[in-house]
Amino acid sequence: MALTAETESRLYRSLRAAAGAAAHLVALGFPVAVAVLARPGSSLFSWHPLLMALAFSFLMTEALLVFSPETSPLRAFSRKVKVRVHWALQLLALLCALLGLGIVTYNKHLNGKVHFVTWHGLTGLLTVLYTCGQCAGGVLLLYPKLMKNWTLAKLKLYHATSGLVGYLLGCASLMLGMCSQWFTTSVTGVSWYLAMLCPLLTSLVIMNQVSNAYLYRKRSQH
Repeated sequence: MALTAETESRLYRSLRAAAGAAAHLVALGFPVAVAVLARPGSSLFSWHPLLMALAFSFLMTEALLVFSPETSPLRAFSRKVKVRVHWALQLLALLCALLGLGIVTYNKHLNGKVHFVTWHGLTGLLTVLYTCGQCAGGVLLLYPKLMKNWTLAKLKLYHATSGLVGYLLGCASLMLGMCSQWFTTSVTGVSWYLAMLCPLLTSLVIMNQVSNAYLYRKRSQH
């Protein structure tokens, strides 16, 4: 028996809501697991994985999910409130990322190790620099008159697209970090594969959210 369009739409929304709820749980659960593993305060390096997990798994994911029509904790609030919360979470994510980068760089200096020679290190550096640029670009949405030849709609579109690229870079950096000797020594077998699935799940949810927002904007223009 074929499903009606209304039933398919309702089923699709339910699946998106379930995936979004799972993304919220994973976004928080991953940094908690990293904190248990790293035991922050046990060494200088121990703060690096926690800060990066907070930045790119929890804070940045929640900053994007705040606009989710199905699972945003602020669904009942105005877009203005959501934008402010998005800004606050993104700035906290950037702060954590900068601290995490600074700590691991200083730790390598103390131990006489070469900086940024692994894929994880290079991707992490690129991600932090990209995040700085993305936050700076977000200022243009607050003051769109600075870009006289660009409409606000175009600025929003490019900001969302470039933000997705930055988020995927962050997820890639986390996954490469889970390939490091520090992580693979402590996490093995099924647990390692489950950990790798965490950024994969949240990235799929965020990609779906951004693509749906883009399609909705396209339809509203016609």
